[in-house]
Amino acid sequence: MGGISSVISTIGLLGFVVFLGGIALIVVATSQGRSPRGGFFLAAVGLILGILLTVVSQGILVLEPTEVAIVINTVTGEVLEPRQGGTSIIFPILQRVAFIYPTTQQVLVMSATPDEGDRSGDDSVEARTSDGQSVDLDMTVLYRINAADVGTLYLRYREGNYEEAFVRTLAREIARDKATAFTAEDLYGEARVELSANIQAELALRMPEVGLILDDVAVRDTRFSEQFTEAVERRQVAQQLREQAQIEAETVRTRAVGEAEAARERAEGEADATVTRANAEAEALRVVSAQIAANPNLIQYLYVQNLSDNVSLALIPSNSPFLFDLNTLLPANSGLTVPEGNPTPETTPEPPAGG
Repeated sequence: MGGISSVISTIGLLGFVVFLGGIALIVVATSQGRSPRGGFFLAAVGLILGILLTVVSQGILVLEPTEVAIVINTVTGEVLEPRQGGTSIIFPILQRVAFIYPTTQQVLVMSATPDEGDRSGDDSVEARTSDGQSVDLDMTVLYRINAADVGTLYLRYREGNYEEAFVRTLAREIARDKATAFTAEDLYGEARVELSANIQAELALRMPEVGLILDDVAVRDTRFSEQFTEAVERRQVAQQLREQAQIEAETVRTRAVGEAEAARERAEGEADATVTRANAEAEALRVVSAQIAANPNLIQYLYVQNLSDNVSLALIPSNSPFLFDLNTLLPANSGLTVPEGNPTPETTPEPPAGG
């Protein structure tokens, strides 16, 4: 549909060509003494068609979906209802299109890097922190035109220089003001995100005054003097070393506590084991004592059981009392006896050979 106006305008141009052709016929017919009626008719049709189609083409306004047009009354100068994307009709001569604005998101970059923004050279925002340090801010502002309130933007900035005259100026002013709430060391760290949020909140309140809508603000980088940067880095290195030393000391303390706890648990375990063994031995002795008391010959039996297999004679000092009844321990066919009252056994003589 964007070509309708062009097509009508082209046909109107052809009408003016026909008008010129009719004039040429009139001249030729007059010079030859013939009637110029045909030329007059052709010229009149061409002129009417050309004027009519030209006026019609001027009354058709075709806009892209991402455009909005300012239409004003040429008699009163009044700004009429904005015309948005599509095809619309205006009254030629009485109305005219004053300006066409884009409604897509626009990007304003203010950076120290020459080829990042619209301006060549350093376009960053110079500000001061609460402790008097100078800081350069690289900023990006994302915004768009409010199509419903584009008339306000046109009345304030008829030449379309709203970005330079309003957005850039206001954003830099607010950034300088908000930076004074932070120390340089804060902005050197994570406070840059908070600064962006503060600038965005203030700018979002001010931009609708001229028919603009703010989408986002980002402080992308902060730069300080070389001396301040070196001082901050030295402090950060010192802090990292202190933290590392604290971590190592805590590790040593933790290891020492663990070793002490393990030693204590081992000592308690050994003590518990000793008590357990002592209790077991005491219980065993109690059981043995109970068995001996119940069966006095038990100890004699155990003694004999533990003698070597080839032992057949035991010598006991004469002045020692008998622990056992040896007669009951000697085998029946051993030929040995122990007389009563005699501490040593007598050997029975062997019978003479052959008899």
